[in-house]
Amino acid sequence: MPYDPPTHRVERSLRATTSARVIAGIDEVGRGAWAGPVTVCAAVTGLRRPPEGLTDSKLLTPRRRTGLAEVLLGWVTAHGLGHAWPGEIDELGMTAALRLAAVRAIEALPQRPDAVILDGAHDYLGAPWHVRTVVKGDRSCVSVAAASVIAKVRRDALMAELGERHAAFGFADNAGYPAPVHRAALEDLGPTPHHRLSWAYLDALPRWQHLKKTRTPPAVPPPAGGERALEQAPLF
Repeated sequence: MPYDPPTHRVERSLRATTSARVIAGIDEVGRGAWAGPVTVCAAVTGLRRPPEGLTDSKLLTPRRRTGLAEVLLGWVTAHGLGHAWPGEIDELGMTAALRLAAVRAIEALPQRPDAVILDGAHDYLGAPWHVRTVVKGDRSCVSVAAASVIAKVRRDALMAELGERHAAFGFADNAGYPAPVHRAALEDLGPTPHHRLSWAYLDALPRWQHLKKTRTPPAVPPPAGGERALEQAPLF
């Protein structure tokens, strides 16, 4: 099914209705995975004509997505990536982990954006950033679509690297999502250090239920900084 290409409509609207000039599109990948981080990309694109074929990363074949990401890295004005790691997801919960990864992505940009366009209906970022949420923004908005492709390719590459040390789990193919190979390895071998241990999949694994973590939200969110806080662009 063909889809209309993304446009700069939202970016132009923000420029017309606010004083924003530097606008970052933000998208995430890895929210539903059982292993690996949740990864957020912030992409600043300006209003230039986007590369041919740009769309939501989920609509692209792996080969096309990888090729497009290489083009995008030379086309975007700037981009930053941030991860929230499995231990942070277990400790904070997914919403707070998404915010942490998004803050890290924004702080990896060379210039603080005046506004951000966030894919989806829920603003998990909040103050002090000026946020515009756009449902299916990764399909309709140029900067968010660019962020979705870069984030997906970067996280897939990271999961493939992890898969070299945990071959039975097939991370290079499933990126930490619950594919049959992944499920079978979990049952036989138990979770790796890269698995999220507060998630319900452990309830179906009697041998490994003792590893499950119960989240107790901290009174104060952790700072965005730290040894692994930022992953600076370029990353390829």
